[in-house]
Amino acid sequence: MIRTIRLLLVGAIIAASCAATAQTLRVRGTIEKADGNVLTLKSSDGAGLKLTLTDDARIVAVVRASMADIKEGTFLGSAAMPQPDGSQKALEVHIFPEQMRGTGEGHRPYAPVPNSTMTNGSAAGMTVAGVDGSTMVVKYKDGEKKIVVPPNVPIVRYEIGGKADLKAGAPFTVLAATKKPDGTLEANRINVGRDGVVPQ
Repeated sequence: MIRTIRLLLVGAIIAASCAATAQTLRVRGTIEKADGNVLTLKSSDGAGLKLTLTDDARIVAVVRASMADIKEGTFLGSAAMPQPDGSQKALEVHIFPEQMRGTGEGHRPYAPVPNSTMTNGSAAGMTVAGVDGSTMVVKYKDGEKKIVVPPNVPIVRYEIGGKADLKAGAPFTVLAATKKPDGTLEANRINVGRDGVVPQ
């Protein structure tokens, strides 16, 4: 009985250790080859990678958009830099399809860019473009943020994609890839650019 308990404890410790050492990475680059759920990739730093998409993985196509595509109630996300007046100056804006409404809703730090934030919510209070750009209020369940979108900021729209988007030469971004013991990666979502759009 004691031996069994010890074995269970050792197993639990090993499992916890493996979970603690599992690495989650953000990866960008281009697709070189797709073979079912296994992708051969070249990362933005030139490294060759193998990525396996889980069976339930979501393929998100990223297409070019503009402020004209943002209406009252549009669910979107914006990486931005906090401003002295409390507003946020957008670095990029992503428009979500209705099927993805609620994705990442809220306001939080945006790790890839130091001192920046990410706000996901519903657009409201749209204003006409001014000298500094267009202004909108993004409302989420715990509050709201005023976001100024300068004229040169990339605006893209997410669409539900498919295996046809996983073609050679297509730019991609994986926000959270898990590194496996053999060095390959696994992910349950990949963003793929269409028509020259490079996902952020």
